Amino acid sequence: MKKHFSFILILLFTLPLWNGCKLNNKEIPNLSDVKAQIEGYHKNGKYDADLKKIFTKANLEFAKITSKENSLVIFDIDETTLSNYQFGLDYDFGYNEEIWDEWVNEKRATAIKEVKDFYNMLVSKGFRIAFITGRNTSHYNDTKENLISEGYTIFDTLITRKMDALKTTALIYKSEERQKLVDKGYEIVATVGDQYSDILGANHGIQIKIPNYQYIVK
Repeated sequence: MKKHFSFILILLFTLPLWNGCKLNNKEIPNLSDVKAQIEGYHKNGKYDADLKKIFTKANLEFAKITSKENSLVIFDIDETTLSNYQFGLDYDFGYNEEIWDEWVNEKRATAIKEVKDFYNMLVSKGFRIAFITGRNTSHYNDTKENLISEGYTIFDTLITRKMDALKTTALIYKSEERQKLVDKGYEIVATVGDQYSDILGANHGIQIKIPNYQYIVK
């Protein structure tokens, strides 16, 4: 009986070490707290302030650049040119493919003001524009209409992800698509995205990374 009782005591005292509450002496953040932090980041103006800092710097950089006939700037779409933040709020920052397809079909994503202002500046200076998105080809028409309805009316091409590219990483897919544009004669001056997979790899030019704390795409 003593042996069993001793074992139970040892078990009780060691349970806190096994319950997953701590990892490397750092507490794992509570998911509800993280969601609240994301909402606060958008509500308190910090997101807008961060965007203004990023594009103030980008505008200064582009003030030094004269566009050529083949000068191209590439934009990602989701959380870069168009915001799906309302989708995140509506579905508690979760994801369901069928619900996402409905959202895209309804063309409810909205232009991100600071990005749209930057786009307008580029167009006024004669830069060519391309969009490369992780959305698949079934979303091409809805995505194009959504872009145009939100004011992105001038661009050379919109590239969506073909079915045979769905198994590759976003980094590889976007790098390969940029290479195809270079092969067509474009000179990529800059790449704008909310994910590092949007802006890393070959042929990226100036890298403009904007914040996204909702998800990561590799």
